[in-house]
Amino acid sequence: MSILEVKEILYAYKNGKSILSNINAEFEAGKMYAILGASGSGKTTLLSLIGGLDVPKKGEILFEQENILQRGLEYYRCNHVSLIFQSYNLIDYMTPIENAELTAKKDVLPILERLGLTCEEVKRNVMKLSGGQQQRVAIARALSADTPIILADEPTGNLDEDTAVSIINILKESAHKLNKCVIVVTHSNELAAQADIVLKLERGNLHTI
Repeated sequence: MSILEVKEILYAYKNGKSILSNINAEFEAGKMYAILGASGSGKTTLLSLIGGLDVPKKGEILFEQENILQRGLEYYRCNHVSLIFQSYNLIDYMTPIENAELTAKKDVLPILERLGLTCEEVKRNVMKLSGGQQQRVAIARALSADTPIILADEPTGNLDEDTAVSIINILKESAHKLNKCVIVVTHSNELAAQADIVLKLERGNLHTI
């Protein structure tokens, strides 16, 4: 049974341009999904809708068969979904530990260390870290929130190859061993090849490939 369902989603920009047209999809716990698509195809928009950051013009998004609007988007974001943003969205005056602890339901230090940050780095101001290190902090924050759904927008985009492989393995493990639903938006065919199910967004439609 699906943990998350997208039904007849339509989304258009303020200028009237349609970006998503009657999107339907089901996502299960215990699986990792990759959504591919060209720049401007609406991947990040779809992820924002699934994450409760925006509302579709038509259609509904269901978590465990309940419309996420029913209890409110804030409740949904706080309790059911963690997002890994392409722009990181870290609090710039905090350390990696402090950023991860904002939403943590488990000890954050082991997660940060597993993602390759040293004991010294986790105590620095995040703005003194490299882009790749900041991205790891963003990923650690999502993992430590311990929600059933993890959404990631280009999670390996600024990472070296070895670290990217490590991140992919952690996301896969989150799905397969921790029974989370992991949905990744990416341009990377290499990352997509590691997913259980690959979807492609083109011309406003989503289909399995």
